[in-house]
Amino acid sequence: MSKTIRKTIQKAVGVLLLLLPTISFASIDEVIEENFAPISHVVTQIVFYPITIGPKQVPIVLVILLGGAFFFTLYFKFANIRLLKVAIKATKGDYDEIDHAFEEGDDIETIKEIADTDKERKTTPVIGVVTHFQALTAALSATVGLGNIAGVAVAMALGGPGAIIWMILAGFLGMSTKLVEATLGVKYREVSPEGNIYGGPMYYLKQGLKEKNMAVLGKVLAAMYAVFVVGGSLGGGNMFQANQATAQFMSLTGMKSGFVFGLVLAALVGVVIIGGIKRIGRVTEKIVPFMGILFVGASLVIIFKNIDMVPRAAFQIWDGAFGDNAMLGGFVGVMIVGFQRAAFSNEAGVGSASIAHAAVKTKFPASEGIVASIGPFVDTVVICSMTALVIIITNLKYDLFRYANLDGSNVIMNGTGDKVGGVDLTSVAFDSSIPHFSVVLTVAVILFAFSTMLSWSYYGIQGWSYLFGKGKVADITYKVLFLFVIVVGASSSLNSVVEFSDSMIFAMVFPNIIGLVLLAPKVRQEIKRYLTAIKHKVES
Repeated sequence: MSKTIRKTIQKAVGVLLLLLPTISFASIDEVIEENFAPISHVVTQIVFYPITIGPKQVPIVLVILLGGAFFFTLYFKFANIRLLKVAIKATKGDYDEIDHAFEEGDDIETIKEIADTDKERKTTPVIGVVTHFQALTAALSATVGLGNIAGVAVAMALGGPGAIIWMILAGFLGMSTKLVEATLGVKYREVSPEGNIYGGPMYYLKQGLKEKNMAVLGKVLAAMYAVFVVGGSLGGGNMFQANQATAQFMSLTGMKSGFVFGLVLAALVGVVIIGGIKRIGRVTEKIVPFMGILFVGASLVIIFKNIDMVPRAAFQIWDGAFGDNAMLGGFVGVMIVGFQRAAFSNEAGVGSASIAHAAVKTKFPASEGIVASIGPFVDTVVICSMTALVIIITNLKYDLFRYANLDGSNVIMNGTGDKVGGVDLTSVAFDSSIPHFSVVLTVAVILFAFSTMLSWSYYGIQGWSYLFGKGKVADITYKVLFLFVIVVGASSSLNSVVEFSDSMIFAMVFPNIIGLVLLAPKVRQEIKRYLTAIKHKVES
């Protein structure tokens, strides 16, 4: 993109930022809803275009996500399970020493030769700004949150307990996709003279496909992805998060307007994102484990308090997926609901997580790919399963609600008849066993929304930098815009924008999966390099 166009766009954004505070948030909401709704509707229809499978219609983006995950699982010989032990050790830093023994350009034979001589070797510094653990938590902070707390409840409301089995299976398959994404994110990252890291699908689509003599295709797909990730970061990764956090806070405190809360939230986010990925990594490595432990810990308390009911809960899950009722027509529906909620929760295939993983300190791209595979396991297999067990056990014990039997309606509370089915269903389940836990859940939702905004701000600025350049002006322009949008999201109900932005997040799947499939052989070679280095240097 030419410098003239970049300057024109940046000036336009600057003028917009000066003018927007003079407009009431109500008028912003009305104007955007009126003019943006038709565009939003068209984009949503394209991205989530349905195809018929059995008795159900499935968004084509979901078919691509699951098809890609299944392909990668087979292509890499179940590396998602086979290399889980290696992933845990690499996350802990057990293999960091090999970065100081080898160079990034060393092939497998060179690695064997150097390791066999067992001589000290002077190597170049390791590129990167965050540890394996920090990169993992930064990526997890963008996915662990409302998808786990509310998404599981939605899956069970629509598909019953049986949907959980398919969520878990989708989580396992998604581990393979994350492995591929993060490996390529590190392999094709770029480093500026100032030491800033730029990586993600934009770079591996452009450079990776260029190496395969597909330069034009690579440039087109990379540009598409950059546009989508910017749109997604401002909407689904920002407006929606700010709106939900504000709603939870207002519900807890009785506050009538979200404007002040939005300003405070924007200020807190601003303090972190101005420091870049280093500060984001330091914050998320504290928030994500803390909230994860709190949520899983509360789940375990309820499960162990009712350990005698676990077999009955497990039977409900199994029977809901494979029992007579499921086989009589609900099987495909339950399976699709489970797969869909899992895909929307862990975002494997969207490619966004590879942007955070690209900043890791390593000379072996596959090291971070293997670490990244833990993400869907934690997000979907562990946390979502815990949430499901709590909901099922408390329902068995207190008969709080009934399931909707795939008719698309919400679950309905017994007695009062109030409809629930998202975060409110999870809240009811936890409150029934741990009084007033809904207060803690509100705090969790706000913190998860906060950490999600941190990670998506980094994803968005990477796409923005790819489109408009890597200078300070472009950097500051995006960050100011991002912080302003937080206030707008907290003060408004911009339904069309959020719908459009969520569509853009999943539009990222199309260029990304194409690139992942074409570049899979590169990833296989990198995995061999890394495992060879571990075997000959660490475990010898």
